[in-house]
Amino acid sequence: EDEIEICRKVNKEGPANIAKVCEELDIPMMYFSTDYVFNGLGEEPWMEYGEREPLNVYGQTKYEGELEVERLKKHFIIRISWVFGVNGHNFIKTMLRLGKERGEVSVVNDQVGSPTYTYDLARLLVDMIQTDKYGRYHATNEGLCSWYEFACEIFRAAGMDEVKVTPVTTAEYPAAKAKRPMNSRISKEKLSENGFERLPEWQDAVARYLKEITW
Repeated sequence: EDEIEICRKVNKEGPANIAKVCEELDIPMMYFSTDYVFNGLGEEPWMEYGEREPLNVYGQTKYEGELEVERLKKHFIIRISWVFGVNGHNFIKTMLRLGKERGEVSVVNDQVGSPTYTYDLARLLVDMIQTDKYGRYHATNEGLCSWYEFACEIFRAAGMDEVKVTPVTTAEYPAAKAKRPMNSRISKEKLSENGFERLPEWQDAVARYLKEITW
């Protein structure tokens, strides 16, 4: 939100350059995008070809990146959300750390979406990139939850039931620089329509993930 031009270089101009090379070499391109390209209103799942209306700089530049990639005939645009994996920082690692340090956490309960485990996502992408079923896709683990419900399941699966989890509203939570979507529900029907196996339930993904990390 602060470094707008750098954000645009990464999310729009970089993919545009890659798309040009892919066009010259006649090879497909896969671009990772986000539910942040939608306005986050309502309670219905966002469809793959639904109207895009970003809420923040990040979402706007990812949308611009999508437009650049769509110029290429052979493209996959994969929108993901609430991502966690073995490497890097993520919500699960943060919850486990705060749970151990403080014994209690306050978590937003009015933003709803689906977590995405990078291991499950990668398996899908390997299958997808070997086809010519191009276009926009949504790929997250199955099922919906709020961030509060996500946190509760993390502590349950980790055997940390002693941690107190308090639900709060977005309005009560300290303001983040980037406006967050309340509705991050995204339809994954296109995966099914094109014969791709959908990702496992998010609770199953959390349980498997906790066995892969040290905490």
